[in-house]
Parts: sequence; structure tokens; C-alpha cells
Amino acid sequence: MFFKFFRQIKKRSPDLTGVAVVAIATLCTAGLAVGVREFGGFQRWELMLFDRMMQWRASEPPDPRILIVAITEQDIQKEGEWPVSDRTLARAIDKLQQYDPAVIGLDIYRDLAQPPGHQAMVEQLAAENLIAIRNDFPGVNPPPSVPEERISFNDLITDPDGPIRRSLITFVENGQTNFSLALKLAMTYLEERGLVPQPNPNRRGEILWGKAVLNQLSSTSGAYTHIDDQGYQLLINYRSPENVARQVTLSEVESGYINPEWVKDKIVLIGTIAPSIGDLHYTPYSPAQDDPFMAGVVIHAQMTSQILSAVLDGRGLFWFWPNWAEWVWIIGWAAAGGTMAWVFRHPIVLSAISGIGEGALLLISWGIFTQAGWVPVVTPGVAFAIAAGGVVAYRAYQAGRQQQMVMKLLGQSTSREIADALWENRDRLLKDGKLPGQKSMATMLFTDLKNFSTISEQMPPEALMEWLNEYLDMLTQVVEEHHGIINKFTGDGIMAAFGVPIPRQTDLEIAEDARNAVNCGLAMGDRLGELNLYWQQRGLPVIQMRVGIFTGPVVAGSLGGKDRQEYGIIGDSVNIASRLESCEKDRQSSICRVLIAEETLVRLPDEFVVEPWGPLALKGRQETVDVYRVICRQETAPAADPSGGDGA
Repeated sequence: MFFKFFRQIKKRSPDLTGVAVVAIATLCTAGLAVGVREFGGFQRWELMLFDRMMQWRASEPPDPRILIVAITEQDIQKEGEWPVSDRTLARAIDKLQQYDPAVIGLDIYRDLAQPPGHQAMVEQLAAENLIAIRNDFPGVNPPPSVPEERISFNDLITDPDGPIRRSLITFVENGQTNFSLALKLAMTYLEERGLVPQPNPNRRGEILWGKAVLNQLSSTSGAYTHIDDQGYQLLINYRSPENVARQVTLSEVESGYINPEWVKDKIVLIGTIAPSIGDLHYTPYSPAQDDPFMAGVVIHAQMTSQILSAVLDGRGLFWFWPNWAEWVWIIGWAAAGGTMAWVFRHPIVLSAISGIGEGALLLISWGIFTQAGWVPVVTPGVAFAIAAGGVVAYRAYQAGRQQQMVMKLLGQSTSREIADALWENRDRLLKDGKLPGQKSMATMLFTDLKNFSTISEQMPPEALMEWLNEYLDMLTQVVEEHHGIINKFTGDGIMAAFGVPIPRQTDLEIAEDARNAVNCGLAMGDRLGELNLYWQQRGLPVIQMRVGIFTGPVVAGSLGGKDRQEYGIIGDSVNIASRLESCEKDRQSSICRVLIAEETLVRLPDEFVVEPWGPLALKGRQETVDVYRVICRQETAPAADPSGGDGA
């Protein structure tokens, strides 16, 4: 009782196979993708896509708060040496100071005197609004006359593949906090406006500063995996290379050919852009630029502008999801890929849907990127593809198992056409345990041997079986040659059908089935004649056979219980064809008697020579059936009366 109740519950429960398969594929794929990601397997591709999305963004106007004084190749040639002399540099700084800048950042090492004009340079370095630099490399110290509070570092961090995407703004060494040039310039500029950075007491590593919230870059932020995250780092939210800030040359400053408004109350950065000096670096824009390099002073301007824009204008700083959210993101896309592969089976449709899915991932990620969010793209994309592939592979495996089950269900005597029909309906077949019935107009054909019982009494069982198999093999070949299917073997005969399992829709198709069936019956007679000669030579019995053919509606589908089934064809048309084969058994003088009813003949006008037998009462039927014996095709009919001895 319990097991019966359990089976009823299971039968009524929804089929959750797809959910289980997609869930397993999702978890396995997402786990694999996250594992590969954790070992840095996708970092290079994620960074390449980051660069591409950076290039896709719309250009922004130059930052009006910054002026870059660039030392060009022409300036160096004019000076005749590098570094430029203290006199030249001091003169340029003096010119700039006359226009009242907010702060000047000197992105040039001045740890040693560069005469002439060293004293003038010392005087300029004494200005409280001038920020100098040092470098972590041994022997590159800040100018000795500049106090520590106006010293910064200008180190740049390169990613493993070369470009500069991160900004190190502070780090602690020997208990002392060191500030980057960009951060020193921004702090000096913003402190005059009453904006001072404050640590967020509620979130470690977060800094509140005006309209900005600075989030410290970690070793796994965004698509990074185990980068060196020492110090306080930010991901650089670049402006496009040509729109960082206004730029003038050192010679223009010395000559006074600049607008004082470009300098007044601005941040001025002085540094070299000359290729011969080598202070050039790759950035996310490099692959899309004819000149792939960006000068160090321009990168410092980018960093400075990023801080100013965030604090004063609310321009977005890059933000990242926590690890658990990224895992959910990856798992979600893996689930999407697996679900699509389960729902859409056709290869072309699945390919199109998968392409749309990957495109949606890129589009959504791009939308997040425009809002300064950096989320993994390659990792979920790979998870999407692998999950889809895994489900497709499972379906292929499942299809193989289903095919074995279907073929086991069908047995060896079923035709290829029936097998194909059942295979097309395999999901419903294997779910419900049966193939639903289909109504169709078909032509049924039955055969039987004359006096088989007498022959079987005279032959040993082994010889009888071999002899009978040769006969049935001949029938099978003839039926298949005429596009019919053998539904079953009936001992010494067959039941064949023309027009199933694919339902026939037009009169022409139904007529073609009837024509094939009648031609098949005539061909059986020809082949039986050849077989009789062969048997006679071997001393085996020769035989005659009967064929009954009828065209009418049938229902074809699965017959039997869940444990044992077969493909069956039922209907009155089947019964009539069977009765036609067995009626008037004694009226046979030819080797193969083919009887048809009027329902078949009307679909074959003037194609065959027939002998009317009139209306006959078939066994088990109250109504009579107009019966005709098919003699041959019209084009093969002899001139003489072909009726033979089978007349009524």
C-alpha cells in the first residue's frame, strides 16, 4: 500500500530532472571557474577587457583645475642638456608663481644641484606651495632644502601585463606615512577649501572626503587575483589621454606666452614628456592609440584629477563587489547558460541564444562599468559557456541512454521508420511510458502462407525456422523497398503499413501509399517465385501466399503496460485488411494472390489490372466489402485475358 501511494505521488510530481541537471552543472562549472580565477587563470583576459571598456567610454572635458607644464624634446635641445639647469627650472617656477597657482608639483628629481642657478632654485624650492618628489630607488632623494611635509613619492605601479591601472597614494614605512605626489597636490588644494579626508569609523579602509568615498583596493578587487595590494591603492579612473588637462611647454612658460588664468588658483604639474628621457608608460588606452605611451607627469595629473573630481564633483571612483557577491554573479551566469542549454535543443537556436546570453553579460557589465563599477566578465562568461556545454554533453549522454531504452522497447522486429518516430517523441515516451496515439490515413497490408500448418508438420523445427526466416527476410526487404514498415510478424506472415508513423495530409500522399502497397504485394509474388526455384533446388517445400490490402483510417501508438509495450496500429482498417487476406482461401491458382478493397482501388485509377470479386461478407463484419484481385500493372498486362482460373 505504501509503495503504491509513493508511486502515485511520484507520478503526479513535476519532473525536476532539468532542474537537477542544471543545478549540478551550475555548481560544478561555477566552482571550476572560480577555482581557475583564484589561481589567476582569467586575470589577463579580464584586464584586457577592462582596458577595452575604458576605451569605449565617452570622452570627458579636460580638468580645468590642473595645468601641465611639459618639458619636451625641443625644450631639452634648446637647453642642450638633461636635466635642465637649476637656472632654467627656477626661472620657469618664478614665472608660474607670479600668476598665483594654488600648488606646484615638481615631477623632476632635484636631489643634486644642476648649475648654474642653484641658489635661485633653492629659493624657489622654499615656497610653501611647492611639492617635491623622491623615489624609492637607492640614491634618489628629495631636494635637501625641502621639508618633509612637502615631500612626496612619484612611484607608479605596473600590472603584471604592463599597463598602469592602479595608483599607490600612501604607504607606511618605519612608522611614517608617505604620500604620493597626486595625493599631496590634491590635499594641499582641497585643504584650502576646508575639505580634509577622514577615515570612516564604521568601515575599515574607507576614507570620507567631501563627496567622495575612497575604497581601498584589495588583492582580489574586481577581476584582480592576488596582486600586491600593499599600501593604500586606488584603481585609476582615467580621463581620455587627450583630455586630461591643459598643457603648455617649458619654453612657453619661460617666454610668458601663457594666459595667467590658466595658472591662477590651479594645480601646476611640471615634468618631462620627452621620449628620450624614458618616463613613458603603458595605460589602458595604449592598445587603441597610435602613440601607446603616456608620460609620467600626465599620469600624475590623471591621479590628481581623479581625486579632485571625486571630492568636489562627485565623479565616481571605481567600486567593487565583495567576493561573495562576485561568486553569486558567476553562479548566476553559469545557471543561465545551463538553463538555456536545457530549454533550447536545436543547435542553431542554442547557438543564437548563447550568443545573446554572452552579449547580455557584456552589455550588463559595460553598463555597470559606466557607473564606475568593475565586475568580472570573462569568468562568468566562461562559466556560462562551460555550463551550457556540460548540459549539452549530458543531453547527448542522456539521448544515448534513451535511444537504448527506446530500441529495447521496440524490439528487433520494428522498422527504422517506427524507431525514428518513437525517437522523435522520446521525451514523452520515456516520461509517460507510452507513445500517444496518432490518427492517420494508411494502407494496411497483411500476408499469410497457404497450407503452412501442413508444411510445418513435415519439417524439423530447426529446418522450419531457417526456411521461414528466409521467407520473412524476403518480405521485409520488399516492404522496405516500397517505403512501408513492418509492424509485426504474425508467425508465417507479416502486418505492414504504408503511411505511418508520419501522418499523411493530402490525397496525393494517401494515393502514393496505396500505390506502394499494391506494388509491394505484386513484388512479393515475383520474389516468391524466385525463392521457390531456389528452395526446389535444395529440396525444400515451395509455397503460395496471400496478400490483403485496405486503405482507411487507423490509430498508431504505444500499446501495452509500462513494463511491456509495442508500437501498435489499430482500427477497423486493420481488421478489414486482415480479413481480405484470409477470405476465400480456396480461390487461388497464382503463386501470390493480392486482394484489395474498393477504398484502395479508387485511389489507383487505371493503374492496375484487377479482377472484380464483387461484394463479399468478410469474417466478423456485417457489411459487405467490394473486393478486387490485383493481377498486374497496366503496362505489364498481356494481350490475352489475364484472369487465369480465379474467376468468380
